[in-house]
Amino acid sequence: MASTEPATADGVAGELAGTTLSKKQAKKLAKKEAMEDRKQQSSASAAAGRDDLAEPDPFATNYGDVPVEEIQSKAISGREWTEIGALEAQLSGQSVLIRGVAQTIRPVSKKMAFLVLRQYMSTVQCVLSVDKEYVSPQMVKFATALSKESIVDIQGIVSVPKDPIKGTTQQVEVQIKKLYCVNRSVPNLPINIEDAARNEKEIEKAEQTGVQFVRVGQDTRLNYRVLDIRTPANQAIFRIQCHVEDVFRQFLLSEGFVGIHTPKLIAGSSEGGSAVFKLDYKGQPACLAQSPQLYKQMVICGGFGRVFEVGSVFRAEDSYTHRHLCEFVGLDVEMEIKEHYFEVCDIVDHLFVAMFDDLNENCKTELDAINRQYPFEPLKYLRKTLRLDFQEGIQMLKEAGVEVDPLGDLNTEAERKLGRLVREKYATDFYILCRYPLAVRPFYTMPCYDDPAYSNSFDVFIRGEEIISGAQRVHLPELLTTRAEACGIDVKTISSYIDSFRYGAPPHGGFGVGLERVVMLFCALNNIRKTSLFPRDPQRLVP
Repeated sequence: MASTEPATADGVAGELAGTTLSKKQAKKLAKKEAMEDRKQQSSASAAAGRDDLAEPDPFATNYGDVPVEEIQSKAISGREWTEIGALEAQLSGQSVLIRGVAQTIRPVSKKMAFLVLRQYMSTVQCVLSVDKEYVSPQMVKFATALSKESIVDIQGIVSVPKDPIKGTTQQVEVQIKKLYCVNRSVPNLPINIEDAARNEKEIEKAEQTGVQFVRVGQDTRLNYRVLDIRTPANQAIFRIQCHVEDVFRQFLLSEGFVGIHTPKLIAGSSEGGSAVFKLDYKGQPACLAQSPQLYKQMVICGGFGRVFEVGSVFRAEDSYTHRHLCEFVGLDVEMEIKEHYFEVCDIVDHLFVAMFDDLNENCKTELDAINRQYPFEPLKYLRKTLRLDFQEGIQMLKEAGVEVDPLGDLNTEAERKLGRLVREKYATDFYILCRYPLAVRPFYTMPCYDDPAYSNSFDVFIRGEEIISGAQRVHLPELLTTRAEACGIDVKTISSYIDSFRYGAPPHGGFGVGLERVVMLFCALNNIRKTSLFPRDPQRLVP
């Protein structure tokens, strides 16, 4: 009977010494082995990658490439699969069936090899060691010939090693009894996952000792995004993004909001300006929506009270920056207000504090994975979000030696500087800046009652960068028409929108935020392309 003790690298027996042969004998032996090899290849039981041995392998059915017909939904076997992330010490001694990606394959000898199998964000070390019941040398050779990132099924026994395992998330091993390759990756990958997952500090430290690691540049990552998103950090980023969207929905639903879906093909600009993607719509001029703004307001006029939308937003701006995209996911909110647009700010306050709390509490594994590759300080935020008047912000900048037009918008550097000043004074990275100059806001923004040069609007900032724009909207059709004309918008293209306010429209306001930007700034990432699954910017349309 085979030993039930887990195999380890230290316990591998030495290899048998080879017999010295003459050249003639060696040539004869090689010819004989070649003939046996051809016989094996012609047999039905032979599989790619198996050892060329003269005698048949008694364990041949325990490994090999899965035939194509077996993965064409041929049958439902009823087998039970175990997630790699669920492999814990309490399963010790139990047989499990797992599927994953062959992240690393390390041969120790002809009789032993280690495989690290990855599934999602979890990894486990699998040990393949020759025994008398399941594993042959041919099986070890088959396994070590697999290419990295191949999809593999493994059946084995869970064991707990004496010492902690440093290179995997799971602190157990799987003693392999059966191993099948479901799909082979190409031998030479355009980027290696290990390189793509490496921390910049680790690269710099290695360079100081003369070791050169490969730096995977941003364009290369995006060109081979299907490989790039396999890294732990990227797996975490997009799981956090999913979580942000889910909290957004669930919080608003709990506050009486209704989810809606608005058209992305529209007749005229939804924000004003020329930054729209124009197209032909069955002979009519049209464009892609810059936001759901006009339609979510129309829905409020339709009596829904409070609405939100999660959907694509298109901006044709030639913005070659770290925080702009031509297409992003918009999180939009619109609601009736009873007295003051601060009612909208209250929703922003409560929503994002709840969101940040939820991420910190429920996404620790994901945040740790991001932090390992892209180290960042946790976001500082207050239980009651700070609100500053725009003019207060201007004064803070002036006192710090930064001159800003009091009736103009803040540029990127001014926003960052104000963010640092706010952090120093109020100990928060998250705040709301209210009452922006009217000239820098969209046409549908309501002017202030006491000074028409300013507006009932606000922006929200994380780590000194704007993530949200919001305001009270103009719900008076005459004023709305005047404002649209002043902003250079052809009123005819938005006539149905303006007409919506002629039938009785409640005072209302709302805001919009980019999903990718929220994740980028919460995790202090340096480029929004890291938080866009397949980013669209002025220079990228594929993949």
